[in-house]
Amino acid sequence: MKLLNELKYSASHEWVKVDGNKAYIGITDYAQDHLGEVVFIELPEAGTVVATGDQFVVLESVKAASDVYTPISGTIVEVNEELADNPGLINESPYNAWFVAVEMSQPEEAEKLLSAEDYEKSCE
Repeated sequence: MKLLNELKYSASHEWVKVDGNKAYIGITDYAQDHLGEVVFIELPEAGTVVATGDQFVVLESVKAASDVYTPISGTIVEVNEELADNPGLINESPYNAWFVAVEMSQPEEAEKLLSAEDYEKSCE
């Protein structure tokens, strides 16, 4: 399982990259590995307001459909449309295949997420 120390992680297998007041969100290597080949992604629209724990993305793989939940509250300001055309990027490079960027309404939420080390322990 590949992890990046500069990212934060949720117990539900999302990663968060904080850049100022913006948070980029995707799924972890562990999650994509368990899903199998991702064949479809349903992304939200920019301008959508999300709260921690909201379902905001649907992934379909050769194994199953899975909901993805946001670990950060705020307003979606960017959507990675490239994934709609090529969802396999999620399997190829999960830490480059961000789903959305969220303008955080509660930046302190990011501090409550797991470090790479703590996330790795939670997956054992």
